[in-house]
Amino acid sequence: MSHSTEPTDVDIPIRATDNDAALARLSAVQKHYLEDPFISALVPRAHLQPPRPPLINIGTYLRGQGLDELVHSWIALAAKADCADGGKVQIISFGAGSDTRFWRLATGPHASRLAKYIELDFPEITTKKAMAIRKSKILSAGLGSPDSVSVGGGGTTLRSPVYNLFPVDLRLPPSTSIAPILASSSDPVLSPNLPTLLLFECVLVYMPPAASDALIQWFTDYISKTSTLGSIVYEMFGLGDPFGRVMLNNLKSRNVCLPGAGPYPNVPSLPQRYLRLNFTTAQALTLRQIRSEYVEKEELERLSRLEMLDEVEELELLSSIMLSPGPSKFRMGILLERDGPNGACIRSLSNGTTRMSEDCPRLLT
Repeated sequence: MSHSTEPTDVDIPIRATDNDAALARLSAVQKHYLEDPFISALVPRAHLQPPRPPLINIGTYLRGQGLDELVHSWIALAAKADCADGGKVQIISFGAGSDTRFWRLATGPHASRLAKYIELDFPEITTKKAMAIRKSKILSAGLGSPDSVSVGGGGTTLRSPVYNLFPVDLRLPPSTSIAPILASSSDPVLSPNLPTLLLFECVLVYMPPAASDALIQWFTDYISKTSTLGSIVYEMFGLGDPFGRVMLNNLKSRNVCLPGAGPYPNVPSLPQRYLRLNFTTAQALTLRQIRSEYVEKEELERLSRLEMLDEVEELELLSSIMLSPGPSKFRMGILLERDGPNGACIRSLSNGTTRMSEDCPRLLT
């Protein structure tokens, strides 16, 4: 009997979580929880995919809407604070996978404010996405003139005037993985002088803490101290209780490990990472808080009618323990630019000059 000697790709289970997330969002769109005309272009045979359970759909709604509101609010605040650059901002989405946020922003009220939108992920993921974009009229149209779009790196890289897709292993030292791509002296994709948002959606938890800290630190060092640097995170945490341990064991059975979960066991621990890395201010919210404090009653009633959820019992369960998607435990940790009881805003999260304003709107309304 012969035995295969080919190495096992240990990252396959991690990459598979992108497919889970894409199918969950597709289901939420098909069931009218969310509006997203672009997601079906990134899901093979989208019209044949079965819907996800109601709790997954509404959890995907809370996750998606919460992040969207934060991104939109950050863009508005950053553009207002740094109006010298014409209100332009740049966004880096780490582990972007099949996310459609660029296209939703590019067709929305903030389209003119996007200087650069950069997505980073495993080469296997970026290859699939670049191919899907080129095959889709609706996705390709969002990139601008075909003459300004280029594919390189054996199909792993896609570049356009605003949208850029690059293959990167985020666990590697930023000096050798990030810097050559984004900060090349001959052709820098990322400006150190524009307001910059770091978007981490279920990414850091898969990385060793030292690697994720180094990644964040690279951006705090690269972005000018006089410019705005913000970060928004959606992450698993609080996995030390009995339910969390069961979920961790389930993930281990799928060969998925979460090396980044241990150091951040609760809500207060989440902002500490950013404060320790020289951010001026940070705050964490749970899904429960987002549902109870920021989603209007009428919207909650609409959601409960879509698939006849019991608003009180089901949403309370979901908000405290979110299953989305697959057998893992998610709670929402979002770090944002907000401080003070009257909605005063910290407009610079980097270790530069902090600019305060008492007339800033709440980041979630």
